[in-house]
Amino acid sequence: MTNLEKPVPPGGTIGIVGGGQLGRMLAMAAARLGLQTCIFNDAPDAPAFQVTPHHVVAPYEDLAALEAFADRCDAVTFESENLPAHAIARLAQHVWVAPGAEALAITQDRLTEKSFVEKLGLKTAPFREVSSAEQARAAFDDLGGPAILKTRRFGYDGKGQAKVTSAEECVAAFGNFKGAPMQGSMPCILEGFVDFAFEASVVAARARDGAFAAYDPPENLHEHHILRRSTVPGRLTEAQGHQAKAIAHKIAAALDYVGVLAVELFVGHDGGLTVNEIAPRVHNSGHWTIEACQCSQFEQHIRAVAGWPLGSPVRHADAVMENIIGAEADAWESLARSGALHLYGKKAARPGRKMGHVTRLLPRGSK
Repeated sequence: MTNLEKPVPPGGTIGIVGGGQLGRMLAMAAARLGLQTCIFNDAPDAPAFQVTPHHVVAPYEDLAALEAFADRCDAVTFESENLPAHAIARLAQHVWVAPGAEALAITQDRLTEKSFVEKLGLKTAPFREVSSAEQARAAFDDLGGPAILKTRRFGYDGKGQAKVTSAEECVAAFGNFKGAPMQGSMPCILEGFVDFAFEASVVAARARDGAFAAYDPPENLHEHHILRRSTVPGRLTEAQGHQAKAIAHKIAAALDYVGVLAVELFVGHDGGLTVNEIAPRVHNSGHWTIEACQCSQFEQHIRAVAGWPLGSPVRHADAVMENIIGAEADAWESLARSGALHLYGKKAARPGRKMGHVTRLLPRGSK
């Protein structure tokens, strides 16, 4: 076993690239295990900086800064898929990095991700590459409508996507997705519309030795393309829950994944499960695990990255996690009375911005 592969002992340092709320909660989970964290962020006002004194401020493309950061860490992870994969690969030359750069490269591009999932024999929405106006028209003519045009990278919470109902709308939407620093439009993917009954997700972890653990899949409700609420248990049957976990296991193994990942699912009216997206990180729909499970998704991710044994994902309570969005955070006092309140330390409340979440628990099986 090389030094890069050895487990990180208590007192060691986990580097986290990205200092948003996910990085913040990862750092807090690491502290519970007696591990230190160092945060690398491209802006000086990162919420994660508030919970650890060790941080670096530099662009994510600054390879020299990343190498110096790696020298301070015993293992490194990241909180977002919107990072340059080549920078993560450079980090991996100096320190253990999980998940790996290859898993990041596959899951940060919707076309490569959908193609990867399809090759595993898992169900996805029908899709076509759209890299030109001609392809936009041909893709819509092939799939029909309505359909969803999405940028291949960087979209989240409804950003970078548009519903289209004609070839003309598809061409126009493609022209509206401008790339920077690219000239012209961003590469896109057209996805056929999926008529689903509801949405769900499965949050799971894979360890360095291949051990796997999955949490109970929550049912998710979105408003304006932003996750509003995750409820566990939801309407998934026991058989569907087992199938969702098997899907996550198959994906994690094929990626040789280490850490926590989430698989977002459409649940059809016929009960079938369709893979929507993979998130190579801890996930908003898993925040309820902090209060409702012995080992939260954040601690689980730190355990996997550090080379520790995975914790138990067993749920001891029913839970409803609700996001606090924008100016809703102003009602913090009443929210503090309503459940387990988490505020992310963000300075400005903007429309659509996740400012925190609150989790309400019930005895398991009481719903």
